Amino acid sequence: MADKLTRLYHSGLNASSYFTHYIDYLHRQLQQMDSLALDSLVQAFLSAREAGKTIFFVGNGGSAATASHFAQDLATVGRKAGVEGFRAISLSDNTSYITALGNDIGYHQVFSEQMRQLFQPGDLLVAISASGNSPNILEAAKLAKERQGVLLALTGFDGGELARLADHTLLVKTPKGEYGPVEDGHMIIDHVVTGYLIEKLKQEKTQADYSQEV
Repeated sequence: MADKLTRLYHSGLNASSYFTHYIDYLHRQLQQMDSLALDSLVQAFLSAREAGKTIFFVGNGGSAATASHFAQDLATVGRKAGVEGFRAISLSDNTSYITALGNDIGYHQVFSEQMRQLFQPGDLLVAISASGNSPNILEAAKLAKERQGVLLALTGFDGGELARLADHTLLVKTPKGEYGPVEDGHMIIDHVVTGYLIEKLKQEKTQADYSQEV
């Protein structure tokens, strides 16, 4: 566990005290994030929807769970807003395919090899990695760029190589090794973005319906 979180533990006497300190710390880290990058991410999603492009998500470990969650949340935005939805898929979900690729080719290509069959120019890749240096995430990122796609990065720590490759980056900056707050931040980004999109598209639909009536 990172030194900062260890100090938070020792600053209290029980789990509830640790919770209070942890939430305060997470709030401070999120306040340092470039909130304007959220606008770029939202606009990239909306542009992909308008053009009928697919939004792919990738991640390892806890970030794989976030990739799956984010893709599912984004895929249901259209239904909840009552409008045409987003084409969203998590490449972290197909266990049989991932393990076959890992066994036959190598774990560093479990995402990029899937993308070779699916990723088209103009598609989006949302690459989720706390370190920004996972080899399989970087392989996917490089293929997205080679295919003239848009690369969106959700990273932590110092952003790693992924942040340097990305067109847009949302960085939850913490000391290296402090995975918990980074992964918490990425899930918050998911819910902020998809919640915002639902309300925005609902409002646009209401306005369009009203214009047709008058």
